[in-house]
Amino acid sequence: MVMKILRRGVVCSVLLFSVAGANEPEPATEEPTLDDYYQVGRALFDAFAPPEIKEQFEFPTPQQWMEFASRLQNTLQGDSLADLIVYEPEARAALIALRAMPGYEDYAEWLEERLDYIDAAKQVAPAPPRPPSVQPKKRLAAEIPHLQLWRERMQTRAVPSRAAKLVPKLRAIFADEGMPPDLVWLAEAESSFNPKARSPVGARGLFQFMPATAKEMGLRTFLPDERNHPEKSARAAARYLRQLYHRFESWPLALAAYNAGGGRVNRTLNTNRATTFAEISEALPAETRMYVPKVLATMEARAGINWLKLPAPRQ
Repeated sequence: MVMKILRRGVVCSVLLFSVAGANEPEPATEEPTLDDYYQVGRALFDAFAPPEIKEQFEFPTPQQWMEFASRLQNTLQGDSLADLIVYEPEARAALIALRAMPGYEDYAEWLEERLDYIDAAKQVAPAPPRPPSVQPKKRLAAEIPHLQLWRERMQTRAVPSRAAKLVPKLRAIFADEGMPPDLVWLAEAESSFNPKARSPVGARGLFQFMPATAKEMGLRTFLPDERNHPEKSARAAARYLRQLYHRFESWPLALAAYNAGGGRVNRTLNTNRATTFAEISEALPAETRMYVPKVLATMEARAGINWLKLPAPRQ
């Protein structure tokens, strides 16, 4: 019901501007700005949202959204799943508002994926702190913390509608780069297959490249921004994943590095005298702890292959 009201408000805002333009033989002003659309969206929220929704949710300003997103991102990069869970009410309210704010739909895709991590974190009991003098026990490379949780979550989840059109093209590119084609399902965890998805910290596209990494992998980031180009970003992602695999010789560690950065993963392995993702999982950012099992479970659910059967990249 809420979403119907908010969608109607957005449609009405577009129609209002369209009608106004049609009644003027020659436009006297410039095209409406993002701020114009925002003001209309807020006015329509005030006019059409029922009282119980207004009591529960406050329509944020763009500045409030960016401030909230920055706090959430910092928590995702922290090591506490409990701290992440605290953001659930605020994140759900922000998601409703983002879907109603014209021009912010692609940010909503980013927030929806992070809400998925928050939901999963609620199902994970926090581990007791490890005494500093006790070294972590050796754990097999096949052990992936929280993988079964994500397998269960993915069993009933619908495939994103954009996947049918994009996956065949992306698989061909990954195969051409000598990569396991099934790894293209990483794009579902990153962007729900939205080529225009963007994060508040600057990541964009199907594979959510940050500007610096995109440039390292040969992508332009300005006029045009090739991170939004499905085929070019897929080729860059395949090459980057191949590079990470050869560095860590493990798909879970390569995925952890894709999310948290190769330097962070390497330092954590050295600090913990570890060789597997399972051994360092608790020392990685909260987002990464959820990201690695989610990507593996997504690939398993969509491609019907156990992640242990993923071959190494072709040289």
